[in-house]
Amino acid sequence: MQNTERMQGITAEAQKVTYVEAARWGKHREWRYVLGLVVIFFVGLVVNGITVPRVAFLLGGQEALAAFSRLDYAALGLVGGFVAFRASFPFFLAGILIAVTLIHQRHPRTLVTARKKISWRRIGQGFVAWFVPVWLIAGLGQYFFYPDTFSFNFDLTTFALFVPIALIFVAIQTTTEELFFRGYIVQGASIVWSNRAFLALVPAVIFALAHLLNPEASAGGWLTVFFNYFLVPGLVWTVVSLIDGTTELAIGVHFANNIGGNLLLGVAGSAVTGSAVTPPTLFTVSDFHATYTALSMLVVVPVFCDRLRGVQTQRGIQTHFPELSAGASVIPSVRKTISKWTKGLHH
Repeated sequence: MQNTERMQGITAEAQKVTYVEAARWGKHREWRYVLGLVVIFFVGLVVNGITVPRVAFLLGGQEALAAFSRLDYAALGLVGGFVAFRASFPFFLAGILIAVTLIHQRHPRTLVTARKKISWRRIGQGFVAWFVPVWLIAGLGQYFFYPDTFSFNFDLTTFALFVPIALIFVAIQTTTEELFFRGYIVQGASIVWSNRAFLALVPAVIFALAHLLNPEASAGGWLTVFFNYFLVPGLVWTVVSLIDGTTELAIGVHFANNIGGNLLLGVAGSAVTGSAVTPPTLFTVSDFHATYTALSMLVVVPVFCDRLRGVQTQRGIQTHFPELSAGASVIPSVRKTISKWTKGLHH
C-alpha cells in the first residue's frame, strides 16, 4: 500500500515538472553536457562520414560515391538524392540517444516531456496549429501576389511514390533537430542559468547560426535569417516549449513546417534548392519570394498562437504560467510572459 501511494505521489509530482526541470533527474553536471555534445557530433559527423559514403558505394558503385563526395545529390536520383541529403540525421539522433541514456543516465523521453508518456495527440495538435496558417498564408497565399510563378505538378504517380519517403525522412530530420535544439541544448543551458529569457535565446541563436549555410539563407538575405531562422523556429517555438513545459507541440510544428515544403509547395530553378534534389511537390514556384515569406510570419505567428490557446482551453491543460490561463488574450499574454522572464536578466 505504501509503495502504491509513493508511486502515485511521484506520478502526481511529475505532472507538475517541465521537461527542462526533468534534466536534473539524471546526471547533470556541466562536464557531462560537454561530453554529450562531443558524442553527438562524433556520431553525427565522424561515424556518419565513414558509413554513408560506403553505403553509397555499395548501392551505386563508384559513380554514386563520386556524386556523394561532390554533394551532387541530384545525380543520385530523386529518392537517392533526397535520402542522401538527410543521411546525417539518423546518426545525430543516435548520438543524442546515446548521450542522454549513457552519459546523463535518464530516459530520452525526458527531452520531450516529464510525464510517463509522450502525447502524440499534442504533437498532432501542434502540427495542425502551424500547418494551416503557414501554408495557407505564407505558402499558397503567394499565389495572389505572384500567380505567374505558380505551377501544378501533374505527375501524381511520382508524387504518390515519394510521399512515404518524405514522411519518414522529414520526420527523422525535424524530430532530431527538436530533440537537440529545444531539448538537449535548452536542458544543458538550464544547468548554467535557469532564466527563461536566456533559455529561449540560446537555442534561437544556435539554430540560426546552424542554418546560415542553407541556400535559402543566401537567397533571402538577412530577412530570411532573422524571421525564418532566429525569430520563428528559433525563438517562438522555444518560447512555446518553455510555456507548455514540453517539446511535444514544437515537434509537431517543425514537422508541419518542413513536410509542407517537401510535399505541398516547393521552389524550382533557384538557388534555394542548391545541390539538393527538388522534391515533386504538388505546387511549385519558380522564384523564392524571400520578402513575402519572411514578412508573412507577422501574420502567421499571431494566428498560430491563437490556435495554441484553443489547444490549451479545449484540452483543459494547465500551463506552467498563469498569464496563459483560459480566456486570456494570447499575444498580450506571451508579451507579458516574456517581459516577466527578461526581468530576471537584470538581477
